[in-house]
Amino acid sequence: MPDEKSGALSDFLAAERTFLAWIRTGLALMGLGFVVARFGLFLQELQAGTIRSAPLPSGVSFWFGTALIILGVGVSASSLWRYIRLIDQLKHGKSDFNRPSLLAICVAGILAVVGLAMAIYLISVHDPNGHEEKPMTSNSESGIITLTGHHSVDETVRHLQEALQAKGVKLFALVDHSGEAERAGLQMRPTKLLIFGSPKAGTPLMVASPTIAIDLPLKILVWEDDQGKVRVSYNSPAYLQVRHTLPQELMQNIAVVAPLAAGAAE
Repeated sequence: MPDEKSGALSDFLAAERTFLAWIRTGLALMGLGFVVARFGLFLQELQAGTIRSAPLPSGVSFWFGTALIILGVGVSASSLWRYIRLIDQLKHGKSDFNRPSLLAICVAGILAVVGLAMAIYLISVHDPNGHEEKPMTSNSESGIITLTGHHSVDETVRHLQEALQAKGVKLFALVDHSGEAERAGLQMRPTKLLIFGSPKAGTPLMVASPTIAIDLPLKILVWEDDQGKVRVSYNSPAYLQVRHTLPQELMQNIAVVAPLAAGAAE
C-alpha cells in the first residue's frame, strides 16, 4: 500500500523535469567545451597549413574547453545525485529542497569566472591600435601559406639564413625587393625573398615531374604588411604536390620549407 505521506504526482513530474533540465545543461556545457577546445586546434591547423589526423592539443582555448567539459560532467553527476535524493524524500513525504539551488549557484559562479577569464585573455591579445590581428592566413587556391612573424624583416631573414646553414641547405639568392625599389627611387615596405634548396633533393623531384622546376628552388618571402606586421610566406608543399603530381615518397624533399618558415616566425 503506498505511503500516504508520499508526494503528489505533480511533485515527481516536477522533479523529473528539473533533472532533465540539468542534464541538458550538462550536455550543453560539455558540447560548448568541446567546441572551444577544438577551435584552438582549428587555428593551429590553419597556421600549419595542413590537416593532421591527431594534432596535439595546446593553447588557452584547450584549457577553457576542458574546464567547461569537466563542469558539464560535474553538473550531470550532481544533478543525478540530487534527483535520486529528492525522489527518495518525496516517497517519504518530506523534502528539504526549499532553499536556493546550491548547484545552480555553483554553476553560475564557475561560468562567471570562466567567462571573465576568457574576456581578460581576449583583451590581453587585442591589438591596442584597433587593427584586426591576423596571425596567419592560408590561400588554398594559390597554395601560399602566410605566418605572422615576431621579429623585424631583417632579423627574420637572419634567422632563416642561420637555420639554412645549420641544416646544410644552400642559399642560392637573397633578393632584396624593397632595397632595389629604394635604389630606383621608389618606396616599398621591407620585402625580402630567400631562394634556397639542394640539388640532391630537387633533382629527383624534377625527374619525376619536370614542371616542378618552375617552383624550384624553394622560396620563403619575408615582408611587412600595411599594418607594420611582419609576414613569412611560402608555397605549401601539399599544394605543390597536387599542382605537379609529385609522388608521395619524394615529398620529404620539399617538406623542409614549412618548419623553416615556422621557426623563423617564432
